[in-house]
Amino acid sequence: MRRVTPISRNFGADRGLPIDRHWIDGFLQEHADCIRGRVLEFGDDRYTRRFGLGGVEGSDVLYPKEGRPEATIVANLVDGKGIPSDAFDCIICTHTLQYIYEVSPAVATLHRALKPDGVLLLTVPGISPICRIEKDRWGEYWHFTTQSVQRLLEEVFPASAVTVKGYGNVLAAVAFLHGLAAEELQQEEFAHFDPDYQLIVAARATKPSQ
Repeated sequence: MRRVTPISRNFGADRGLPIDRHWIDGFLQEHADCIRGRVLEFGDDRYTRRFGLGGVEGSDVLYPKEGRPEATIVANLVDGKGIPSDAFDCIICTHTLQYIYEVSPAVATLHRALKPDGVLLLTVPGISPICRIEKDRWGEYWHFTTQSVQRLLEEVFPASAVTVKGYGNVLAAVAFLHGLAAEELQQEEFAHFDPDYQLIVAARATKPSQ
């Protein structure tokens, strides 16, 4: 570990599954029953297809600019223009908010787009390298904690409708920063959570019915 350069600069993807994706996959698997009806995802629909379990009736993909063939909605989360209100039973928003400077309006748009009783499944990075490709494309402005995610979501969702969970520990954080892969850690090393070393933060938030 006595080195000033990482083992991999590709989040470990050149070695296997990135460590943060292990927890993202597990979180979505845990809440797979929420991925139903009309679902919105960002960039592509990989998680909708993977975890939808046959309950998906319609799938939309949002991308902020023209030119992505799989995008059914071209729009910006901050101003929300072109994003329908009360439209989605589930929104899967994985590791997206860090690229949006005006994060509170973006969360308000996510809330508005959900149907009553619709569910937002959100993940954001905590301890993480910068994603150079996305930083150069969009900018990378924020990394989060359970506390910041709780406050952000409670600006628009009732506190009783929000569940926030952190994942990580010092071993996983060091391994992730060096670019090791999930296959290079043991299951018990993933299972331990140290709240002082939050590698990712995940949240489930439900829009209450009127």
